[in-house]
Amino acid sequence: MSEVQVIEDTASTEKVRGWIAKNGRIAAAAIIVLALVVSASVVTVIPGEAVVVTRVGNPVRVITTPGLVWKIPAPIESSVPVDLRLKTTSSGLQDVGTKDGLRVLMQAYVAWQVPHDPEHIRQFLRAVRNQPDIAAQQLRSFIASALEVTVSGFDLPSLVNADPSKVKLKDLEAQLRARVDAEALKVYGISIVQVGVQRLTLPAETLNATVLRMQAERSTAAAEREAEGERAASEIIANADRDARVTVAQARAEASSIEAKARLEAADIYRKAYNENRDLYGLLRSLDTLQSVINSNTTLILRTDSAPFRVLSDGPGRTAGQLPATVQPK
Repeated sequence: MSEVQVIEDTASTEKVRGWIAKNGRIAAAAIIVLALVVSASVVTVIPGEAVVVTRVGNPVRVITTPGLVWKIPAPIESSVPVDLRLKTTSSGLQDVGTKDGLRVLMQAYVAWQVPHDPEHIRQFLRAVRNQPDIAAQQLRSFIASALEVTVSGFDLPSLVNADPSKVKLKDLEAQLRARVDAEALKVYGISIVQVGVQRLTLPAETLNATVLRMQAERSTAAAEREAEGERAASEIIANADRDARVTVAQARAEASSIEAKARLEAADIYRKAYNENRDLYGLLRSLDTLQSVINSNTTLILRTDSAPFRVLSDGPGRTAGQLPATVQPK
């Protein structure tokens, strides 16, 4: 290979390298520009969030499905993320009046969120400029006015009571949610998920009135319980007396029946004894009579030839109750 040819090949190689270097920088710049355009045209929608695409400041699309979405690069189109997650707001302690003219201190909480609805998302964006703090502040004012109106329909015993069955806080919370939800959705595009009473306390004068009312209720309940106890005791005593009378009457009837049977049996025994040995029967009956009328402290002076003492002198050979035979002179 000649020296001239080598020089020409070297010059050609240098030209190629120069062209590659020049066009490589252009390609890298083009790739960088393309990447920037792509990144400016792609919007990532994450779960629990919506993206509003605006064109010259006006909302044109609302995307609520998670994923990648294409848009025209800024400044023609911009993306605004809107948080759709659940949030809570407290009303603070409010002094409100009840139906019976007493005052209570009540604090309520609200669980709220922007619904997955493009129309309400646009409304939320227009009303509070996508700032949850402003929405929470407006909700506090709604709750304050709703508490004043709602609590005025309930008397104090339905809010504070020793009997859980008389407490109507669930009804109050339902009415409070209905008032706040309608207003918040209409004005700010906010959906109320839950409303609850967070704290309930009483001022000094209301507390004294409540304590007195509870004492009166407890006294009334105690009097009713005492009356029920006395009524039950009287009923138990009456039933016991009745059962006792019935038992005694039954026992007396059974005793009379047994006694009558015993008398019949005794009479039958006496009859048999009399038929078998009349003299012995007379002796035993006389002894029974003596036993029934004489005890250890009795002193009797009687003729021995009169019944029933004749048996003491005559012995068992004579018939009891029979006068002694008159001795005829010979």
